[in-house]
Amino acid sequence: MEAIDKISVTQKELPSGNCQVKFFIEDERKPQYGYLLVNEPKPVGEIIAEIQERLERRRMATSGLNPFSVMHQQKEDNNFYLYSA
Repeated sequence: MEAIDKISVTQKELPSGNCQVKFFIEDERKPQYGYLLVNEPKPVGEIIAEIQERLERRRMATSGLNPFSVMHQQKEDNNFYLYSA
């Protein structure tokens, strides 16, 4: 797994009882931010570990695949959104 130097997070409890986590990945080459929806507030360490795991899954799912291939479509994760900053 590729190490990410700096991830900062903020949590916001939603009326539904879920928790929205906004995160920033501070990387000089490719800064990113995103949102993660979790069922309940969690310690920051657990959230960062989950973000890193999801980033690694996304990277593995897209590495080496032909983007026009319909054989290995990545399952959409509606609880995790990632954007370039």
